[in-house]
Amino acid sequence: MRLFIFRSLRIASILAGTPVRGADDSARHERRGDEGLLVIRGKRQAAVGAAMVALLTVAACGTDDNNDSGGAGAAPSSKASTISCAKGSITGSGSSAQKNAIDEWVKAYQNACSGATINYQSTGSSTGRQQFISKQVAFAGSDSALKDQQKTDADARCTGGAAVDLPMAVGPVALMYHVSGVNGLQLSAQTLAKIFAGKITKWNDPAIKAENSAASLPDATIASVHRSDGSGTTDNFTKFLKGAGGADWTFDSGSDWKAPGGQGAKGSDGVTSTVKSTENSIGYAELSYAENAGLSTVKVKNAAGEYIEPSTDGASLGLSTAKVADGDDLKLTFDYATATKGAYPVYLVTYEIACTKGLSADQAALVKSFLTYTASDAAQSSIGDLGYAPLPDAVATKVRAVIGKLA
Repeated sequence: MRLFIFRSLRIASILAGTPVRGADDSARHERRGDEGLLVIRGKRQAAVGAAMVALLTVAACGTDDNNDSGGAGAAPSSKASTISCAKGSITGSGSSAQKNAIDEWVKAYQNACSGATINYQSTGSSTGRQQFISKQVAFAGSDSALKDQQKTDADARCTGGAAVDLPMAVGPVALMYHVSGVNGLQLSAQTLAKIFAGKITKWNDPAIKAENSAASLPDATIASVHRSDGSGTTDNFTKFLKGAGGADWTFDSGSDWKAPGGQGAKGSDGVTSTVKSTENSIGYAELSYAENAGLSTVKVKNAAGEYIEPSTDGASLGLSTAKVADGDDLKLTFDYATATKGAYPVYLVTYEIACTKGLSADQAALVKSFLTYTASDAAQSSIGDLGYAPLPDAVATKVRAVIGKLA
């Protein structure tokens, strides 16, 4: 506990001395020394500073005897100062949208827990769900909750238990584009629907010009890029087009791309690299991919009539009207037509799919321990500068309660 207080004081001291760059929305972090102390820069600094005060308050109320003795089976704590480690090796697969978050979490967990090895394969949500159902992996990452027959099959895989969808990270889906000389592109859901449906084929189409009167739009053919593999990102993007695009999007939503035309690319990294290398192109991927590639992103018009840049704050506002299912299977239902001011309307929640029972004792303990960490305040805060927003408090509380029941 003394070590925890000492480190917390050092973190708070560092934060207090770090200059605030209030206009910088691309917060970055640095690791300092062997202790892995985190310095947050950007507009999230104030929130992190408040979190440090809360942590110090908790620490001050305890004693050196307040060590976690619950092991991997202990109930999850939202403000745990240490990771309750388990041993062994597990593999997960699925969503590429959550890969950057998972990589960060795995690194932190394995640094703290030398006896654990966690492998995550970015196969796409559809493949991840299939591999979970066929018992090839201990958990799956998916940008869509299990549906109907998938849920039935996943429950059967979890002998003596059930499969549960656990929301774990929130992220904006960015519409990234590569059009020379065009900055600050603004598009409505209706215009985006027409572009990806192949109804608008030129960048200087009147519908695009009407939303970008000051832009010098080229008389060039639009190269739209979509996922070629089964993808939760595609599922969420097409749900947005269907929900907000109205009559301009006549195709069903789903993990597989259904509209004709365009160019397919595998994975979020494939879509991103294709857009980056293709002049006059537009595609979709999680914000972190667009930022890492240095691509421009579209300001998307929300139901309040505002053109909003993709951001974690905007995605959180968009998610604020989502409904959480009752019970332990925590599926979320989104309102893509929300008129919340400042809301970015294209976003996704990426889930971890796990068994309440049915794994070997060692695997069950490690899955529970790892997910306990990923749902903690510390882990949720650690991915803020990677293009993800933390779970809303009400959702996070339910997620931690369900993780506590895993056996």
